[in-house]
Amino acid sequence: MKKTLLAVLVTLIPLLSGAQGMDPAARANFAIIFWRPTAKTVKLYENDGPVRSTPQKADFTEALLEIYSPREDENNGLCVIMCPGGGYAGESQSYEGRDFAPWFTSRGMTYCMLQYRLPNGNHTIPLSDAEAAMEYLRSHADELGIRKIGIAGCSAGGHLASTLATHYSSTRTRPDFQILLYPVITMDETFTHQGSRDNLLGTNPSQELVDRYSNEKQVTKDTPEAFIVLASDDFLVPVKNSTRYYEALVEKGVGATLLCYPTGNHGFGNNDTFKYRNNWLDELDTWIYKTLLK
Repeated sequence: MKKTLLAVLVTLIPLLSGAQGMDPAARANFAIIFWRPTAKTVKLYENDGPVRSTPQKADFTEALLEIYSPREDENNGLCVIMCPGGGYAGESQSYEGRDFAPWFTSRGMTYCMLQYRLPNGNHTIPLSDAEAAMEYLRSHADELGIRKIGIAGCSAGGHLASTLATHYSSTRTRPDFQILLYPVITMDETFTHQGSRDNLLGTNPSQELVDRYSNEKQVTKDTPEAFIVLASDDFLVPVKNSTRYYEALVEKGVGATLLCYPTGNHGFGNNDTFKYRNNWLDELDTWIYKTLLK
């Protein structure tokens, strides 16, 4: 046993010393192997929150924020809140949630996963939870060592993220940036994801409500900069959701990056079976360093 441990240490010492000479991205990927962040879970409301939820699944009755902090000496002041997808009927909290924590924290960022309450037709619930998460982090910014807070989301979680980015109610709840993976953007029946629309707005929403939550129609010059990733063969959420949102951002003069890979379908998240996983994460790495940390 002692000989085995000694052999491991002999192997690791030169690797660890060599990591100091790596570029930041390579060093961050190297760090993931040896260090995993732990979560602090915060209840966003003492009781049920401003609007009571009637979720379809008993697992998502509370609004919770899981906070994963980077190593103190590597904290760069950036923070991101991830909203997992699930069609507003559930939440994929593994590969669209917690599995991203090592990647972001290894890059000096505070990473948070938001468990939002499911709407069951009450459209105000997810947005109120996202705003509560932003309020909490703004209130604890000094304690957490953060100065910029972004919102991220996958699929229907991308709709929630883009909703906060276009419907924020104050400077405190305005995200500084947005990261969207194969997002639902519109409630327009011709190219929405019908399940997400029905779960968020109900089965017979007014045109005013449809337009309000069609986020491609809600972009302004003050909408935060966006990084959007999807696959062109997405079988569940039409590609037009992302391209229309990108066009709206560009039209309003908002910085936007759109990456569309030829294959990958829907829901790849932080899944290593997606053949372009390293490609899009490398692009995100570059965007973080050149856009957010400039």
